[in-house]
Amino acid sequence: MNVILTAINAKYIHSNLAVYCLRAFAKPYQDEITVAEYTINQQTDDILMDLYKQKPDLLCFSCYIWNIEYVERILREIKKLFPSLPIWLGGPEVSYDAEQVLLKFPEVTGIMRGEGEETFLELLDHYHGKTEDLSQIQGITYRHRDQITENPWRPVMDLSMVPFVYHHLEDFQNKIIYYESSRGCPFSCSYCLSSIDKCLRFRDLSLVTEELQFFLNHRVPQVKFVDRTFNCNHRHAAAIWNYIKDHDNGITNFHFEVAADLLSEEELDLISGMRPGLIQLEIGVQSTNPKTISEICRKMDFAKVSAIAERINHGQNIHQHLDLIAGLPFEDLKSFRDSFNDVYRVRPEQLQLGFLKVLKGSFMEQQKDSYGLVYKSTPPYEVLYTKWLSYEDVLTLKSVESMVETYYNSGQFTYTMRQLEHEFSTPFDMYQSLGEFYLQNGYHKRKHSRISRYEILDEFISGLPGIKEKKSFYEEYLTFDLYLRENVKNRPGFAGDYSVGKEELYDLYDEILSKNPSLSAYAKKNMRKMAHIEKFRYDVYGSGCRKDTLLLFDYQKRNPLNQQACVIQL
Repeated sequence: MNVILTAINAKYIHSNLAVYCLRAFAKPYQDEITVAEYTINQQTDDILMDLYKQKPDLLCFSCYIWNIEYVERILREIKKLFPSLPIWLGGPEVSYDAEQVLLKFPEVTGIMRGEGEETFLELLDHYHGKTEDLSQIQGITYRHRDQITENPWRPVMDLSMVPFVYHHLEDFQNKIIYYESSRGCPFSCSYCLSSIDKCLRFRDLSLVTEELQFFLNHRVPQVKFVDRTFNCNHRHAAAIWNYIKDHDNGITNFHFEVAADLLSEEELDLISGMRPGLIQLEIGVQSTNPKTISEICRKMDFAKVSAIAERINHGQNIHQHLDLIAGLPFEDLKSFRDSFNDVYRVRPEQLQLGFLKVLKGSFMEQQKDSYGLVYKSTPPYEVLYTKWLSYEDVLTLKSVESMVETYYNSGQFTYTMRQLEHEFSTPFDMYQSLGEFYLQNGYHKRKHSRISRYEILDEFISGLPGIKEKKSFYEEYLTFDLYLRENVKNRPGFAGDYSVGKEELYDLYDEILSKNPSLSAYAKKNMRKMAHIEKFRYDVYGSGCRKDTLLLFDYQKRNPLNQQACVIQL
């Protein structure tokens, strides 16, 4: 039997952990199962042709908000090519309205609802003639004699029963490695489906440490834990963090989603001693409006979150990613502006401004009428407006989001933006004004090179009231930010002519090499190629006071958190 597990991912670097877990759990049939991964950037015709050539006897699709439209198009056409082919769907996008999905798509044989490993194995048993009746399989909705039958939900399984899926790492070359040490979530956030599964359980730590060591031995660049709140169990979290700290290979980075206000003193002390870049933390703030937090059934003490995030920042060894969600109840534009400014003050490496997705089966969907919540009918079901937030406000936030991605999250304008904040009442106002500038000049309609983004920012700054006498000040900051990330050869206009002459430059490099005899042969050979020297009239790397100084940018030594060059004052 030829069984195809189909995953259509958002990007090429993504992999679908779910389908690999299904295949690994169905051990008796592994030789018959193929995982077929594609991306939403491929033409559906190309995916259709590839699936046709594989001649499946049983075809399954993993369904999420980012791929369901592609799945729908493919399953309609593949059924025309294989009229008798059984087609099964699974995943969060079809689990909570399975009957409606089957009514909408007569091509589909059935839906695997919720956790799929045991269900998929029993389905294969059925198609191999070991069970006569689908009614014996829990967790499915299916067609039976022109009727739709929904079997009871399957009890959750012991996570330690799921086999490790990464023994053949060559299958995941150039892909992100996703890892699961727990399932379920202790919280009940109304916008999230994870709260539906109330049974939080953990993978046995002996298995987890053995599998983490596998990643470390193979020097995997990054492992992203998909646990919903990794540190909800302190013993479990501490054991894993202690293990990766003690067995650090100097290369592998581990990503965790955590609740910052749950971090204990012991955990904070533990992570403060880790190698810079060993771990990164994603912290879902969503809003700092207490009424909003209460309404969405979220437990979060932002004062504590802020204090802990700032404390972690001071350690300068952990990349932090903080999230906000626009479109939540009781959050209007002013409230969201306050939430944004609250989180911005923490100075995380990444600030993600997301928009509410109204997921099927969530409590948020049930409350849509009382919230005046209107959202797109097509995936990802993103908010259009609420009784608190107009569509015009949403467009404003879309513009701010774009500017934050370009001028904050890119890490390319760190020092300039920090100075530019002083020209505005709040950071939000700065990004809103910059977004309006993009719209007025049509810059939002074009793709821009890295250098052109600097030039546009220079143009924006030049047009601000009362900025004329500060023009050279901001041009130096732009130049500093530019060389902090890139050793550019073609200088943009705002950088002016080279501030250090060729003869002086050679003398400086010779002096550096003579003062550092311990430098490796590689470092000596590549010093001029992998470094840049610039003279600044302002102390751009410090207080911003006027001070002629020479700075060397060493691109062979980069900060692992933000990829900025090491800066040395000469």
